[in-house]
Amino acid sequence: MKLGDLLKGVIIEECHADLEMEISGVSYDSRKTACGDLFTAMTGYATDGHDFIPMAAEKGAVCVLCERAPEINIPWVRVVSARRELAVLSANWFAHPAEEMTMIGVTGTNGKTTTTYLLKNILEAAVGAKVGLIGTNQNMIGERVIETERTTPESFELQKLFREMRTAGCTHVVMEVSSHALFLDRVYGIPFEVGIFTNLTQDHLDFHKTMEQYCDAKAILFRMCKTGVVNADDPWYERLTKDATCRLLTYAEHAQADLEAENVHLGASGISFDAIQKNGKTAISVGIPGGFMVYNTLGVLGAAMALGVPVEESADILRESARVKGRVEVVPTGTDYTMLIDYAHTPDAVENVLKSVRGFAAGRVVALFGCGGDRDKTKRPLMGAIAAELSDLVIVTSDNPRTEEPGGIIQDILAGMYQSQTPHIVVENRVQAIHYAMDHAQKGDVIVLMGKGHETYQIIGTEKHHLDEREIIAEHLNETK
Repeated sequence: MKLGDLLKGVIIEECHADLEMEISGVSYDSRKTACGDLFTAMTGYATDGHDFIPMAAEKGAVCVLCERAPEINIPWVRVVSARRELAVLSANWFAHPAEEMTMIGVTGTNGKTTTTYLLKNILEAAVGAKVGLIGTNQNMIGERVIETERTTPESFELQKLFREMRTAGCTHVVMEVSSHALFLDRVYGIPFEVGIFTNLTQDHLDFHKTMEQYCDAKAILFRMCKTGVVNADDPWYERLTKDATCRLLTYAEHAQADLEAENVHLGASGISFDAIQKNGKTAISVGIPGGFMVYNTLGVLGAAMALGVPVEESADILRESARVKGRVEVVPTGTDYTMLIDYAHTPDAVENVLKSVRGFAAGRVVALFGCGGDRDKTKRPLMGAIAAELSDLVIVTSDNPRTEEPGGIIQDILAGMYQSQTPHIVVENRVQAIHYAMDHAQKGDVIVLMGKGHETYQIIGTEKHHLDEREIIAEHLNETK
């Protein structure tokens, strides 16, 4: 592709390159740069891509997209934000695949993954769509699973994935859109037909610093979509929508909204409620337990409405929808106690899942969790306090410690539990902690393993180690028969 074609739509501040030159690839990681590439030098938070321009040139880069002039002799194009313009030229490189599909984005602290899976089910069943899915659990092209490293990939990988999806026949894409992706322009320029907002609670303050900044990052989606489906009960609703440029469709359990939930019933096997619209009500039931599922379901119903699927038709499909891996997932044990796996890793998510379990547990509620290292430290004592308040026993263990000392993370969690009378025990090794929970289980107990969810690994230092809680449970049951 000629450089001029690749840079179509890019806002150029200064150009010292022949726009007729041929570009054979695009890279932003100098280690992966190949001969003939345009190298994009992005200013990052840990590293500065401009420092790696010489390495990219050695690898064969023929031109650089940058925010300041290179110190070596190489053709270059200067822009204000290389990160944002990478999104533009990536769409050019892959011939704008997102414009050939119906794009749906889901943002919020909790509930994104469940929302995307349920909406995927509805679109496939109701309109015969082939749906691409992008998210925390995995990426999917129809039924083909592609492992994922982050909730929303970098813009070049994202556009590449869109092109693969379209080539495979996808008509719709349902994707989780993280606050990082919005703030860092990974999704810049994507023509979202619908944007969904689930909720906003404390998370990622290591990056965003304040809840206001976190909210403002989420709000970007509602200046990028045609219809926004938003939770009117959320305390951040007003700030989130104040600069929205899209049509808004609201949902709520308590506030007045376009779609409301009444007669809510929560049980161990799922939820049910009446979805109220101006023209009537529809009985809804979903086989995933938890009060938070009322909101997730309302958001899904609202998005489906915006895409032309009546609530009545969505209700029939949701009744048959399978549970989502790692989201209030029941692990069969054949015992007189119950084990659940959930991805809860924020204060709000811990509160939601434990309140839900409290509603149906015949015996004790046992909470087992840790906190991720190299992430927001302020939420650790909050999670400890919530777990102690809503559980009968807390087992504090390790999550993904990354480069932090697990013991230090645990001390941060315990700081929130000192005022509580709830018994707790520390078992730093997560496998041993799960064994402890099983060995000391009583009849009717519900043991909730929180934090890992769909993950089948543990990150210690900078390395991933295999750890699948389902396997750990099954192996220990066999050992103790």
